[in-house]
Amino acid sequence: MGSGFSSNFWDNKDETPASCSNLPLKRLGLGDLPENCLAMVLDHFDPPEICKLARVNQAFYRASSADVLWESRLPENYGVLVKKLLEVYDCSLGKKDIYARLCRPVRMSGGTKEVWSEKKKGGICMMVSWKEMKITGIHDRRYWTHISTLQSRFHTIAYLRQIWWLEVEGDVDFDFPIGNYSLFFRLRLGKLSVRQNQHSSSNDQQVHGWTINPVQFKFSVSNGQNAMSKHFLNEQGKWLCYHVGDFLVEDSYKPTKIKFSMTQIDCTHQKGGLSFDSVLICPCGIKTHSII
Repeated sequence: MGSGFSSNFWDNKDETPASCSNLPLKRLGLGDLPENCLAMVLDHFDPPEICKLARVNQAFYRASSADVLWESRLPENYGVLVKKLLEVYDCSLGKKDIYARLCRPVRMSGGTKEVWSEKKKGGICMMVSWKEMKITGIHDRRYWTHISTLQSRFHTIAYLRQIWWLEVEGDVDFDFPIGNYSLFFRLRLGKLSVRQNQHSSSNDQQVHGWTINPVQFKFSVSNGQNAMSKHFLNEQGKWLCYHVGDFLVEDSYKPTKIKFSMTQIDCTHQKGGLSFDSVLICPCGIKTHSII
């Protein structure tokens, strides 16, 4: 790329301006561009691409660290997030370093919540473990068991053997930056059998009762927004994120409170064979499989 750029500079000596005819010609490359010009070029790329381009040469490396390049990519309330999520904050950190720190998952609430910034767009994501929720019969081993697995960020999931009345409730209170967000429940039909140092296989023999009536998912937000969706659970053998709905955050400096629930309370039949991992909140448009 640099050699192509250099070849455009006065290769034909006959075209050299007369005033410069007695000066020695210097072949220019990308490394000779001013850093502010390089930063303007890099501004057209997303953060992972900027980090790759930083390896081109020293000029690109320096330009890729410019605060002006990263400040626009940070959440509006990044100062609040830094104080909440980073245990130790060094005031000398540049904006690029702050962006990188926020992209690292941080555990909260005794390890039952995980928060991080999505690398490409910088939006805040949150996962809430089933352990943080109120679940009917969760401590009764006739109904639920807890299974360790590498298929969960929290390394454990709740498995429903069978129950008549299913009700799950939870809530979060967090300083989400301005933007549109989606909320999902992460579920899987079938029991997981743990194999050490490997992904788990599934046993679907105990799955029953999910195609008679749909499961109802709901949430409500402190600013008055709410959503509800209903889904039949009929795909076995893989984790799925069931979309509940979307909501808008309009004030980055005011904590957003969200209450959510999952219910199937038709007591005419039992249901079982359901693995439950977590609730995911992330910016709209992000593919869930890319961040879980």
